[in-house]
Amino acid sequence: MATTHMDTRTAGPARGAQRVIETVQAHGVPYIFGVPGAKVDQVYDVLVDGGPELVVCRHEQNAAFMAAAVGRLTGRPGTVLVTSGPGTSNLVTGLLTANTEGDPVVALCGAAPREQRLKRTHQSMDAAALLGVVTKSAGEVNDPDNVPEAVANAFRIAATEPRGAAGVILPADVMAAPTLASITEPLPVPRLGPAPAEEIARAAGLIRAARRPVLLVGVRGADVEACAAVRALLAETGLPVVETFQAASVVSRALEDHYLGRVGLFRNQPGDVAIAHADVVVTIGYDPVEYDPGLWNPAPGTEESEAAGAGASHTIVHIDSVPAQIDNHYRPALELRGDVAATVFALVRPLAGPAPDAEAAAEAGRLRRTLAEIDETARAAPHGRQGLNPVRVILTLREHLADDATIACDGGSHYIYVARHLRVYEPRHLLFSNGQQTLGVALPWAIAASLLRPRTHVVSISGDGGFLFSSMELETAVRVGATFTHVIMRDNSYNMVAFQQMLKYGRTSGVDLGDYDIVRYAASFGAHGHRADSEPSLAAALRRSLAEPGPSIIDVPVDSSHNTDLFAQLPGDLFE
Repeated sequence: MATTHMDTRTAGPARGAQRVIETVQAHGVPYIFGVPGAKVDQVYDVLVDGGPELVVCRHEQNAAFMAAAVGRLTGRPGTVLVTSGPGTSNLVTGLLTANTEGDPVVALCGAAPREQRLKRTHQSMDAAALLGVVTKSAGEVNDPDNVPEAVANAFRIAATEPRGAAGVILPADVMAAPTLASITEPLPVPRLGPAPAEEIARAAGLIRAARRPVLLVGVRGADVEACAAVRALLAETGLPVVETFQAASVVSRALEDHYLGRVGLFRNQPGDVAIAHADVVVTIGYDPVEYDPGLWNPAPGTEESEAAGAGASHTIVHIDSVPAQIDNHYRPALELRGDVAATVFALVRPLAGPAPDAEAAAEAGRLRRTLAEIDETARAAPHGRQGLNPVRVILTLREHLADDATIACDGGSHYIYVARHLRVYEPRHLLFSNGQQTLGVALPWAIAASLLRPRTHVVSISGDGGFLFSSMELETAVRVGATFTHVIMRDNSYNMVAFQQMLKYGRTSGVDLGDYDIVRYAASFGAHGHRADSEPSLAAALRRSLAEPGPSIIDVPVDSSHNTDLFAQLPGDLFE
């Protein structure tokens, strides 16, 4: 597919459709993902002559996932372009996921002409009302002169923290009408400064006085600049750090001694133990949708508090660009609101020095050893009758990937193993849907990542159920020349649901799926298909797929019979 990054600006009057693309191009959009239709075909017609590269997808939901991946990987809004009616309604899951998880996306949606707006006619609907539920903002353009400003404001809304999705409804008659209004220069959201100096000084005092301070880094702490600030803070202090799933890979390989793991589910990881015993928790860019505060900050005197081994709620220092969302379990003693990177950088000098407490440093060392032991114990576990041990699949994958690899993980029980055992060392390189746990995201995310990060390892991981939610985009991947490896951890069930049903009810319901020939399915689209039913064959398939051009699919049967062990509690004596 040819790249068409031509200048689309027009000096005189131009159709509203032309102004849409001019404004999108002004905001530096590299790709537009979408599915065409009659109510938006004028905008597609403009793209023939220039603008961002068009990636035509097989389903609008997947187009939204791809646009969201651009937003997550670059920090700048991705763009999706769809038609009216079902073309717009098919976006809902993709936009909901992006909006929940802080991925900036602008959705451009065709609509019936304005005179049909209130009629019961072909593909006429209140699209703004529908999308308003799943976006930060959605509105319908009612005049051609408003087109540039509506699109520009959508980009600003999507990029303003907390980032998310914004929708612009484009009636067909407005797209055809001429206008002189034009926006051809980018209008970025202004940067914030650091939090006030006196608040930074107070925070430094609280942290220095603490015996067991812990950093809990969340989604907005994983932006590239914020990550650099966190790393600078770690390099100059003895502070331990715990990552949420969406802040995965904030800790570099050089700073591994500070890393106490990830938290996000079941409250049974070394990172959970570290937080449970902390007297001060410093949250950096943390969003409660990542890990409900009730799971890590139980109110004192409750059963949850006793189970966590904590006698009182933590003192919380909240560092973020947005105010804290007050909760019964999240009431910061101090809020440092401002640019996350600037605020964290401002803390480096006052906190520089040795670890605040030798006993706490020793305890952190024990937790790091526990992390390593969890890997080693999992590596030693045998494979099962039904397939490979899922953890050993993840550890084998880990051995074959470069530090700058991008891994997109789908929803499913495998996502817990990936979060616990897979390490990469650059921010925005290990992608989870942790706010919605949406099925089907991994493959579209990988397609977008391969376009943005060519000549690097790109891998997506799903179960056999989630794979078929978006597998039709294999044709898209082949057509656009995307190169990535997709690993299917197949147990022919919705196992994330199954093992939790077993824990609750002692039996399962509605989770069994049929088998299908993944290798032949991949080949039917022109992709590479491999099957790996042993650890050596998995290693060989990974080496081959990571080296071959185009999309490669690896079918890996796994034994999920021990997945209920994921809920097991860690020993209670880790700090004794």
